Amino acid sequence: MDDELHERVREVIASVPAGSVATYGDIASVSGAPSPRLIGRVLSEDGHDLPWHRILRADGTPAPHLLDEQLQRLREEGVLPDGQRVDLRKYRWRRDPDDDAGPGALF
Repeated sequence: MDDELHERVREVIASVPAGSVATYGDIASVSGAPSPRLIGRVLSEDGHDLPWHRILRADGTPAPHLLDEQLQRLREEGVLPDGQRVDLRKYRWRRDPDDDAGPGALF
């Protein structure tokens, strides 16, 4: 991955506001990354200063090793999970179409 894409992924993740969530696929789509797995890689290697807890799997669940901390952080921001799943229809981030977060912005 080149530095430009890496920084674009970080910028998109940073733009997900408190009280909202996005999926790894959402971030990949908006940033122009070729795969949602790449988003997970960026977060694991260089995401300590990002709102990593706002990024979920496609089914609205956190990765098992992050489950408790991630759901607690989301609750603190007003995202109320149903069990271990966040309702993406209710809490999914909808990017402002006028925001220039990069290529591939679909929502």
